[in-house]
Amino acid sequence: MSSLGGSKDETPERKTVATTSGSNRAEENYDDEPDETVSERLWGLTEMFPEPLRDFTGALVCLTAKGVKGLYKFSCNASWIFFTSSVILFAPVIFETERAQMEEMQKTQQKQVLLGPGSAMAAVAGPTPELPQVR
Repeated sequence: MSSLGGSKDETPERKTVATTSGSNRAEENYDDEPDETVSERLWGLTEMFPEPLRDFTGALVCLTAKGVKGLYKFSCNASWIFFTSSVILFAPVIFETERAQMEEMQKTQQKQVLLGPGSAMAAVAGPTPELPQVR
């Protein structure tokens, strides 16, 4: 029972137990102390684990961060190559298709102006099929 005495009497837990029974000094003790930040709490928790485990965990976190950064950089480069190549390859096809449609519309408008509205529609739709005679 000698472990209950000595330096253990000066711990904050024993002080709060001793002061709560007699006065309200427990409120004063903890109000003056600044709150711990999350990083301070995590740093305090690291002291629980052995040094090799902390080193391994640190190396694993660094390796994971490097891998994520590398994957992000690769995906950015790959998407840039894909989209620029598709623009270079397909833009001329799209422009040529648009040009052909514009020429066709101009021809249709010229026929409509020269021959009248019925002839332009007949040229676009093609010849109308003749109906079979009913007997």
